[in-house]
Amino acid sequence: MTINPVVVGSGPTKVITVHGWFGGAHGWGLLPELIDTDAYTVAFFDLRGHGSRIDVEGEYTLDEVADDVFALADELGWQEFALVGHSMGGVMALRAFSRHPERITAIVGVSPVPASGVPLDEDGQALFGGAAEEPANRHAIIDLTTGNRQPTSWLDAMVRFTREHSRPEAVAGYLTSWTGADFAGDLPTPSVPVHAVVGEHDPALGEATMNATWLEQLRGCTLTVIPNAGHYAMFEAPVSLIAAIEATLGQVRD
Repeated sequence: MTINPVVVGSGPTKVITVHGWFGGAHGWGLLPELIDTDAYTVAFFDLRGHGSRIDVEGEYTLDEVADDVFALADELGWQEFALVGHSMGGVMALRAFSRHPERITAIVGVSPVPASGVPLDEDGQALFGGAAEEPANRHAIIDLTTGNRQPTSWLDAMVRFTREHSRPEAVAGYLTSWTGADFAGDLPTPSVPVHAVVGEHDPALGEATMNATWLEQLRGCTLTVIPNAGHYAMFEAPVSLIAAIEATLGQVRD
């Protein structure tokens, strides 16, 4: 299976990104344009059922994504690499780390789901569970997770992107995987930099959640809170986000 990522840069530090629930290889906002291409080589790829792989069948599990991450690294000839995961991509990065920690040089979670998942109450299940088929649910979720602060035109564009770049079956399948994640006890003790980066206006996967999960479950994990951003810092505050990511990746080069 060939994954065919979008590769930016040609630097010595190798990085694989794992996108979020409503994301894709082309759903990282201005982030790709801000990469130091002399320092980093960054591979942006689509999960099964998304983007260029929208027709690729899958079980949409965390282990399947981990398999694809390592298959992509092998395709690129990378024995070691850093991981950057957004939202559900954060827990997927952790799953890959738990499988082969010796191959991972750093982990950055951007508004990341923890290894203990995100249990939903009845209202949350109705809202998130309906997002596979209902654009209005996706609109409401993006609005909620960015603090009800962003313009309707941007919210509409985000919904159009996710509808055009994902299959409903994949959206539903990944929801079950990331909300029900339960492998915090399987996480190795990190010997590499681990960094959680969140927006100050993210009500679900913000500072309080990170203090109770990533920072508790991953020894040495650091936390950065980005002002004037919610769940989608790559769109809301991309310069601050790339600075936070490079603060971690720079330790790989040192």
